[in-house]
Amino acid sequence: MKALINKTFMFTMLLILVNLTACGQQPQKKDTKKTMKNMEWNKLTKEEEDVIVRKGTEYPGTGKLLNNKEKGTYVCKRCNAPLYRSESKFESHCGWPSFDDEIKGAVERIPDADGMRTEIVCANCKAHLGHVFFGEGFTDKNTRNCVNSISMSFVPDKK
Repeated sequence: MKALINKTFMFTMLLILVNLTACGQQPQKKDTKKTMKNMEWNKLTKEEEDVIVRKGTEYPGTGKLLNNKEKGTYVCKRCNAPLYRSESKFESHCGWPSFDDEIKGAVERIPDADGMRTEIVCANCKAHLGHVFFGEGFTDKNTRNCVNSISMSFVPDKK
């Protein structure tokens, strides 16, 4: 009986020691000079903030980039990061600019708060862009990035 009590005591002490050691370890902090909090971004209007920061949506058919047919690059309104090329834009008749491909690494896809859709944000500054949909058959890539015009600016190609 005494041996069992000693083993139990030793096991308990070992568990306590392991837990204390684990709790005492501090995660290493990354030494990043640029963080989301200290980045300087473009000044936004109230309407732009409603969409870009508070994840709103502009009214369908009202965006100034919806019918843009020029060749160039669509960039994030908040941080100017390139997002989409004009070659990936197509007409989906949904009321917002649609793209079937983004510039590699420019857009992040995250589960939407509604649990049904996939939100797209700027990979650089996390600005809300819109939503991405799959399997609709609009293009061979079968992908539609449905983007609020107000979330982007357009930079035409030099002629």
